[in-house]
Amino acid sequence: MSASVLDVAPVVPVVVVEDAADAVPLARALLAGGIGIIEITLRSAAALDAIAAVAAEVPEMLVGAGTVCAPGQVKQAVDAGARFLVSPGSTDRLLDALQETERPFLAGCASPSDMLRLLERGVTEAKLFPATAVGGVALLKAVSGPLPQLRFCPTGGITPATAPEFLALPNVGCVGGTWLTPPAALAAGEWAQVTALAAEAAGLRRR
Repeated sequence: MSASVLDVAPVVPVVVVEDAADAVPLARALLAGGIGIIEITLRSAAALDAIAAVAAEVPEMLVGAGTVCAPGQVKQAVDAGARFLVSPGSTDRLLDALQETERPFLAGCASPSDMLRLLERGVTEAKLFPATAVGGVALLKAVSGPLPQLRFCPTGGITPATAPEFLALPNVGCVGGTWLTPPAALAAGEWAQVTALAAEAAGLRRR
């Protein structure tokens, strides 16, 4: 495992898994394309079972839980086997719970004030969300001067066309994206399509 979640792959697939049975073949399809990390969001009833399945059956995949919005979800995700955690925002109670787990986490931020709150707690890696809506590349360039110690995974509205603009920034380690796992491909079990999209994403950093 990389020393940082931000350095595992140029794109972190952000996935809503509706059927836990899809989780293992999905993880294997991403790995086959060179993507060794997946964020399974807690936005479906199958999410925790999906995380547990990947953790148990595809140990080489770094599986994390996304859309972690409450302290109780932190414990549920960790108990399921999540190896990292991602939140869309940051509250004091949520940050307390995230830091208590000693798991890597990317807490959501959207403004310089949010970023300063994280830095006050010693947190230097974060999720910028919703990235394009709050300023995207322009915001990240602007905060790199006063807050050079922060590194980000921008997520929200990023596409294969715009991802390279983000990845070119020195304070961006990776981006989060949903395009690697189209819902129609998951529903149809079209794992070769997922592998092809993952291979394209895995090559983004080298461009």
